[in-house]
Amino acid sequence: MKKLIAVTAGVLLMASACTKTTERNADQTTTTETTTYSATMPAVDTAATQAAKNDAVDAANTAVDKAREVGHAAADAGRDAAHATGTAMETAGKQIQENTKTDTRHD
Repeated sequence: MKKLIAVTAGVLLMASACTKTTERNADQTTTTETTTYSATMPAVDTAATQAAKNDAVDAANTAVDKAREVGHAAADAGRDAAHATGTAMETAGKQIQENTKTDTRHD
């Protein structure tokens, strides 16, 4: 909603800042008409523009923070999964060793 207000304010500001100048030069045989449109923009941002910029910066910072949190959570989950896999493989290896013990004596 704030963005819509800021855009509307900008359009209205630009429309009100436009001026139209028409000059007519007439000589003996020809009439020339020149129309010039010019716009003057304020040198200082309006409060609405500054508020919109601040909102955009805040939204970007929030997105970066959330992305960082998700990245850390994914890394933690990956480490936990690797640890669990290693533990399971170690347990399975011990079971295999116990089940395959044979007499290594040669008579």
